[in-house]
Amino acid sequence: MLREVLSATGWLERTRDFGRALRVTSRTPGGLLLVGTPGGDPWHLAAHLDDESRLGDAPGLAPTLVRWSPPPDAPPHLSIGLSRLEEARRGETLFVVAEDEAPVPLLERVDDARRVGATILALDGGDRELEGLAHEALTVPAEEALLSFDGAQHLVSAAAGEEPARGARGLRSRLARLLEAVTGPTVD
Repeated sequence: MLREVLSATGWLERTRDFGRALRVTSRTPGGLLLVGTPGGDPWHLAAHLDDESRLGDAPGLAPTLVRWSPPPDAPPHLSIGLSRLEEARRGETLFVVAEDEAPVPLLERVDDARRVGATILALDGGDRELEGLAHEALTVPAEEALLSFDGAQHLVSAAAGEEPARGARGLRSRLARLLEAVTGPTVD
């Protein structure tokens, strides 16, 4: 029912495009850095992306959750602080999830990561500065009646986990044509 309601709004296409960009840019295990704002770590999205990574055999989608203030007794996967953003490099993806305006310290780190070659993706509530730094951005305005910010996160994670379409130019198709050229056509 949700798909039917959203189908006429363009949200399914926008989240699918953004999810595809996330999947394409996040190929290196551990190279997807997921960060929120001081008021909200995107742990729920991290869990969904981790599931999509495991179920879709896409190790690059398993995120590294970067937290503003990890407690000193946090388990290793929940103890990664903002200093990790300073280590961002080419080939990594920094995915910023900010329903509210991103604070200046985060914007500075995002800008630094972009300068060293990291790909920047943003899911935001209308932050023009963050969107200006992002290579790809998906904005969910607060006044959006049909899709909540949390709902958009669910759609993005599901879309990121979708297997890329394999058309006539897919690997299997090309391999089949190559084998037929080498061995000759199959005889029934």
